[in-house]
Amino acid sequence: MRGIFAVVLLVGVGLAGIAVHMAQNYVQKYQSALAQEREARTPPIELVEIYAATAQMGYGDPLDPEMVKLVKWPKESLPNGYYMDESVLFPDHANRPRSVIRPLEIGEPILQVKITKPGEDAGLTSQLERGTRAFAIRVDVASGVSGFLRPGDRVDVYWTGSIKGGGSESSRDFTKLIQPGVRLIAIDQQAQVEGVSGNVARTVTVAVKPEQVAALAQAQNSGRLSLALVGAKDDTVAEAIEVDQIKLLGIEREEKKVAVVKEEKKVCTIRTRRGAEVVAIPIPCSN
Repeated sequence: MRGIFAVVLLVGVGLAGIAVHMAQNYVQKYQSALAQEREARTPPIELVEIYAATAQMGYGDPLDPEMVKLVKWPKESLPNGYYMDESVLFPDHANRPRSVIRPLEIGEPILQVKITKPGEDAGLTSQLERGTRAFAIRVDVASGVSGFLRPGDRVDVYWTGSIKGGGSESSRDFTKLIQPGVRLIAIDQQAQVEGVSGNVARTVTVAVKPEQVAALAQAQNSGRLSLALVGAKDDTVAEAIEVDQIKLLGIEREEKKVAVVKEEKKVCTIRTRRGAEVVAIPIPCSN
């Protein structure tokens, strides 16, 4: 009996082992089939290699080849102005180095707008677009938005002054919007965003066209300029605005009354005596 029991036990253990092995094979096949189905449903992401920063860099820092490396980036979400070729990023690094003009974080792609051209200095000239000039405007705590201006902001420029009236009219004081949406490129002598604190600036530098330079220079010498900060997401263009004291206080202008002088008709007469009575007889005037 004991022998039969031992044989039955061994057969049972063997059958149990076979069942466990079959179950494991079934589970593995199911997981493999499930993984293949998920891969089939998920489209493959195409990656390309672009250059990114390997160190944190700020305004004016030199861009060296050892400070960048190739990283994989999704092709569908490539940013504008990226670099894939080292010969394009560093065409002649020894003689024409590049500099950083906007902050770069570790792992951030190297973009054209964040670095200078080969051999170009990281100064105001790199901030000026084609056809624009740099012009400095004197400001104070009131006209300079209380120190909240930073490079890259946009401002509306207002002129306040007076002009002499013609004839008997007196001078008129008013404020007028002369340049809307002007871009700031420097505050005092700082062109980088990180180097500008909340202190009140004495001068701000704007990027404008040559004809705007002449208008701002004339306005600054003939009156007082004030700046109004434009919101970062505001894409509206301010219309022509002009306010004087009469409009500010809501006073209606009085129209001048023109006196109408009626021309009297000239009558010529001759006097003649008829007995004791003197009579005036009208006659045509000679002139």
